[in-house]
Amino acid sequence: MKKLVPALAAVALIASPALAKDRMTHNPKATNTETILHVWSWNFPAIAQNMKQIADAGFTMLQTSPVQACYNPEGQSKKLFDKEEGNWYYYYQPTDWKIGNQIVGTKEQMKEMLDSAAKYNVKVLVDVLPNHTAFDIDAVSPEFYKAVGGRDKMFHSNGLTPISDYNDRMQCTLQGTGALPDVNTENPDFQKYYMEFVNELLNMGVRGFRYDTAKHIGVHSDPVDTASGVKENDFWDVATGRKSVKGVKLALPYDSLFVYGEILQDRNVPEAEYADYMGQTASSYGHVLREALQKGSAKGMDLANWYHQAAPEFLTTWVESHDTYCNAHESAGLTDEQIRTGWVFLTARQNGVPLFFSRPMNSTRENYWGDNILGARGNDEFFHPEVVAVNHFRSDMNGQPEDMQISDNGQILLVNRGKKGAAVVNISSKADFVNLPTGLPNGTYRDKVYNIEFKVKNGRLTGAAAPFRTYILEK
Repeated sequence: MKKLVPALAAVALIASPALAKDRMTHNPKATNTETILHVWSWNFPAIAQNMKQIADAGFTMLQTSPVQACYNPEGQSKKLFDKEEGNWYYYYQPTDWKIGNQIVGTKEQMKEMLDSAAKYNVKVLVDVLPNHTAFDIDAVSPEFYKAVGGRDKMFHSNGLTPISDYNDRMQCTLQGTGALPDVNTENPDFQKYYMEFVNELLNMGVRGFRYDTAKHIGVHSDPVDTASGVKENDFWDVATGRKSVKGVKLALPYDSLFVYGEILQDRNVPEAEYADYMGQTASSYGHVLREALQKGSAKGMDLANWYHQAAPEFLTTWVESHDTYCNAHESAGLTDEQIRTGWVFLTARQNGVPLFFSRPMNSTRENYWGDNILGARGNDEFFHPEVVAVNHFRSDMNGQPEDMQISDNGQILLVNRGKKGAAVVNISSKADFVNLPTGLPNGTYRDKVYNIEFKVKNGRLTGAAAPFRTYILEK
């Protein structure tokens, strides 16, 4: 009979604190200067061709779509979303841990892209997803099955059963996420095979990872699948280089990499334990920020609170992600202007590492898929002058503490950064006057993009803000 038992809560099972970074205690002096461009569905040649523009736009990192072999039905790798010609989510269905697929390109093209990134000092992150395989388990490569000890060793004992309650940690970590088959990530043969893939990426020049569905891979306090021969949930110890598996260990020091997990916030998620291993996504904050953007006002809302247990300097933030845009189109109805105002506000802040999702080329609020071409570059928003201005402002404000102000009607958001700079954001469809406290010295300031004049007198910033417009001011 299959048996699942809770893991022992013994301290001995927890990885040594000496090896762990404290991601729970906020350092008020910590300042994040990084920015991530999510080059969603761009192929390697498109990324390489636009690398200079990415760097000039002030992005310090880019995040690719998954690069491993993936589900590839014949004739269905042309469009982002189409019944006959493709779906973007096929690359979230691994069939092997080998570099290159029909969407992003070949290993050789990836190396050319990485060389270009190194030239422009842009760090490359790869989206990885060890938690599951393709829906069609017959599409998984025989070599992959052989490497993990056979098909019976690939999945958790209930791994082909879909999750019905995402707040049940036993189901959440040991059953199928979105009905995708749940991999036995605690199988040492799987860990070895996966880590060889990770190390190959690192040796090519990759310098970080986004772990898809990370909250569905168990930590030590989660139930252990003893029916699959598992003794402890040690995947994260292996993935983060704390231990080796069958002679294979993470090829670079873990602290030299930028790693965060897609740990979408919900009840019963052990955020503190995940913080022991990696940065996390501030998904709840994204919901709150989008609500303010949809209303055109933050009145009565707390936008200073990050809504997360972990320290904000270790959170990856966004206005929208590829999931909020593509899955239920939760954020797809927001205009490019609204997304831009949210980005400027988020990026002007002292903490969090903001990720900018690149929407499809020529997408509209009536046609979310735009040109609907897999591999093509996204629209022009990633180098809009306001986006560029705030990206550079973020770097310029290194070491400067934040002070947030919101107008009485909630339409004007002001992010002050010490006595050195300020970002003015009008999230409404109406022009409005600005009259808010600031740390900027007395004087006249002109914003970086529109050359609009603002004045500071006796600690108050005054001026006028056009609808859905942002202004960057620096001393």
